[in-house]
Amino acid sequence: MRTTGMAVFKQQKVEDYYEIGEELGSGQFAIVKRCREKSSGLEYAAKFIKKRQSRASRRGVRREEIEREVNILQQIQHPNIVTLHDVYENRTDVVLILELVSGGELFDFLAQKESLSEEEATQFIKQILDGVHYLHSRKIAHFDLKPENIMLLDKNFPLPRIKLIDFGLAHKIEEGAEFKNIFGTPEFVAPEIVNYEPLGLEADMWSIGVITYILLSGASPFLGESKQETLANISAMNYEFDDEFFSRTSELAKSFIRQLLEKDTRKRLTIQDALNHPWIKSNEHKEEAKAPENRKKAERRQLKTKRLKEYTIKSHSSMPPNNTYANFERFAQVVEDISVMEAGFGMVVGSRAALQEDMDALVSIYNEKESWYKEESESVRHELSQIRYEFRKVEAVKKHLQDDMRAVGASLAGISGRYLERKSHLDALRQELSSELKWVQDIMSSFQIGGGNSVGSSNGGYANGSFSSVFNNDVNEALKELLNRPCGGELLGINLEITEPGQQR
Repeated sequence: MRTTGMAVFKQQKVEDYYEIGEELGSGQFAIVKRCREKSSGLEYAAKFIKKRQSRASRRGVRREEIEREVNILQQIQHPNIVTLHDVYENRTDVVLILELVSGGELFDFLAQKESLSEEEATQFIKQILDGVHYLHSRKIAHFDLKPENIMLLDKNFPLPRIKLIDFGLAHKIEEGAEFKNIFGTPEFVAPEIVNYEPLGLEADMWSIGVITYILLSGASPFLGESKQETLANISAMNYEFDDEFFSRTSELAKSFIRQLLEKDTRKRLTIQDALNHPWIKSNEHKEEAKAPENRKKAERRQLKTKRLKEYTIKSHSSMPPNNTYANFERFAQVVEDISVMEAGFGMVVGSRAALQEDMDALVSIYNEKESWYKEESESVRHELSQIRYEFRKVEAVKKHLQDDMRAVGASLAGISGRYLERKSHLDALRQELSSELKWVQDIMSSFQIGGGNSVGSSNGGYANGSFSSVFNNDVNEALKELLNRPCGGELLGINLEITEPGQQR
């Protein structure tokens, strides 16, 4: 539920403005310490509320819950309700500066008395009703009324003033808006909380009925051996006015309790009905002076506080450390989580069908692709085999070519050797021919020089140089025959020009 207005949290350090003192009390996620305002010297109570650091965490109080409590406290101002003075915030905590309520719990105060009359009891109940009436007139439900949250401003007065504290569960009830939750202290919660039904201001009236029952008897009407048993007793309306506890209690008081502990919220007393109840009205503004017979009746109706003392001792000793509404908050979260999970399961079922269709389509696509890949694989495998075969053929041709090249190389080496051998032989022949030709030329030169005188004048000689001519012809024929041999001219590398006698070369 939403509250109107917006809480303003001061971001300064609370220690800069207040001196923090000793601890006064603690809860699961909060601790209360005495403090003193530095500027005025006035004493207050500083309530440090641990903030929840993340949505996933279960430790600490959600910021919206703290804001709701602060918004409600800022809207109320009543003598029987604790007053909010200031609000600070740091990284881990929100600090509420509250009116200091130092008188202790109402039940602890009454348990110290030897006896308690119904008149005294109604005076305290009347103060509780006044405070609740102020809240209900503003459509604010406390939702956590119990002895621990009914404190005394100062117990050093004959009739101490009651203060209602701890608005951590308080909500503003909006017309037309349904509100359900499971919270509070099991012993004091109404049946509509146990049964997770729509909640309203009527839940506070049930708690007042339980408180009145305990106050007059010292016994708790629905308390069982376990929380589950206690809640079952509440749902089944399993309670009675045992004579052992109510032998001295008036019928008006029982009627008041009976009309508050009504399971049907439409039949349950409203706050205005409770204030106008005869039991409350009959003891209001009663004169101190009483007739003797009335005094005797009053003495007979004195309620022993021994059982109330035992109840307070038992409740304090059985109270676990940091007793709060953690289990109920956790259970409410479980209920919410279950509803979310149910919605999630519905979505999962719908998604499963769509997912199955998608999976079938994917499987079909996969099968088609697999078939195509197999065909392609066979084709590629065949092509690879063909390539390997061609490669082996190329390798064989290459080998043959290499063998042929080696054979050609060997042949070329032999031809080169023979060529060099023939060349050296021809060189020797050329040198020999050159020397022979030189010799012939020298002879011929000698014939030409002495031919005219000696040889020509002799009778046995050749006339007109016939010898020279005949000799030259023989030599020329021999040389031509030599030159006409294969490669003779090229191998000799010479060019002979033989001329007739008398011609120039």
